[in-house]
Amino acid sequence: MRRALLITGLLLVVAACSSEDGAEAGIDVIDVSGPLDASALDFMRTSIEEAAADGQILTVLQVNSPAVLDAGALVALEQVLDSPPLPVAAWVGPAPALANGGIGQIVLDLEHASISPGSEMNLTPVFPGEQTNVGQPMTAEESRLELQPTIRQYLQDLDGVTFDTASGPVTVETLVSLENGVTLREVTFRQPGLATRFWRLAATPEAAFFFLVVGLTIASFEFFAIGPGVAAGVAAISLLLAGWGIVTLPVRWWALALALLGWALLTAAYQKGGVFALTIAGAVMLQLSGTFFVFGSGQIDPRWYLVLPSVLAALFFFLLAMPTVQRARFSTRTIGRDGLIGERGVSLDVFDPDGVVEVRGARWRATAHREAGLTAGSEILVSGVDGMFLEVEPAKGTAKTEN
Repeated sequence: MRRALLITGLLLVVAACSSEDGAEAGIDVIDVSGPLDASALDFMRTSIEEAAADGQILTVLQVNSPAVLDAGALVALEQVLDSPPLPVAAWVGPAPALANGGIGQIVLDLEHASISPGSEMNLTPVFPGEQTNVGQPMTAEESRLELQPTIRQYLQDLDGVTFDTASGPVTVETLVSLENGVTLREVTFRQPGLATRFWRLAATPEAAFFFLVVGLTIASFEFFAIGPGVAAGVAAISLLLAGWGIVTLPVRWWALALALLGWALLTAAYQKGGVFALTIAGAVMLQLSGTFFVFGSGQIDPRWYLVLPSVLAALFFFLLAMPTVQRARFSTRTIGRDGLIGERGVSLDVFDPDGVVEVRGARWRATAHREAGLTAGSEILVSGVDGMFLEVEPAKGTAKTEN
C-alpha cells in the first residue's frame, strides 16, 4: 500500500513539473489566412490572451490576408496589441502572402515583425469597399520589414530580443541548450476551430456567390422535381452560408438583386418548358452579378473565371438535372401516366396557360386551356400527360377514372 502511494506521489510530482516546464517553454504561432472577418479577428485576439494564460513565452501572428472585413473586431485586436500580455511578433508568409488593409497596418505597428521575400502589403484602404485612399501594393523590400523566408528562421532570430508588454520589458529565449548544441523551443500552431472555419467558408466573394446560386437553384429543384428531403437541407445550409457572406462582405446590393433576377428568369424558363431566351438572359445576369458581386477595392474583387463554374452549375441543374428527375418520376408505377390521369388535385397559382398543381402531395408543372380560368386553390382533374407537363382541367364533381 505504501509503495503504491509513493509511486502515485512521484508520478504526480513529475507530471506537475513537466506541465509547468512545458507551459513556460512554449511558443504559439497563430495561423489565420484568408479575409479576416469578425470570427477570425476574435480568434486572433483570444489566442493571444490564452497564450499568456498558458504561460507561453512568445506568440507570433502568421499573416496571409487580402483584407480585413470587420471594424469592431479589428479595434478590439488593436487594443490588445497596444499593451500585450506577452511578447507578440508578426510574420507575413509563407510567400507569396498578403497583408492588406488593417492587418498590414497592425504588422507595421508591432515592435517586431518580418515578411517573407515575394510577399506584398497594401495598407489602404483599411477595409474593402472604401472608395477613397486606395493605395498601391508594396513589395517585401519596400515595406522595410526584416526579411525572413521561413517562420522557423524568424523564431530562431528572435532569441534574446526584448519586447514591451503590459507587465514591462521581456526578453524572450526561443532557443534552449542541449548537450550538443541548441534547438528551438516547442512551437504550437493555433488555428480556428470547426465552427469558425464553417462560417469562414463564405468569407470570399466567389464562395459567397457560389453558395447563393447553389442554394437558390436547389430550392427550385426541390420545388419542381422532388419532395422535401436531402436537397432541402442542402439548400438551407447553402443559403445560410450565403447570408453570412452577404452581411460580412462589401456586397453591391444591385448585384445581389441581379442574381435574384437571373435565378427567377431561369426558374421561369424551366417552368415554361425551357424558353431559350429566358435561359440565356438568366445565365448572363448571374455571370454579371457574380463578377461585380463585391466591391473589393483591389483587395478581394471577384474573378470572373471563378464565378463562371457557379453559373454553369446552375445551368446544369435547370437544363439537365431537373428534367431528368421529373421524367424519372413519370416513369414509375406509382406515379406514372396511368396513376396520374384522372387524379384530382389543386392549382397552386394562376394558369396562363401553364402553372403548378399539387397531386398526391407532390407539385407538378401543368398546362390548361386559357379559358379554363384556373387560379390558386382551384380544384383540378388530370386529363392527360404531355411530355413533362400534366394536362389539367377544372374538376366539376368528376370522379377519378377507373383503370
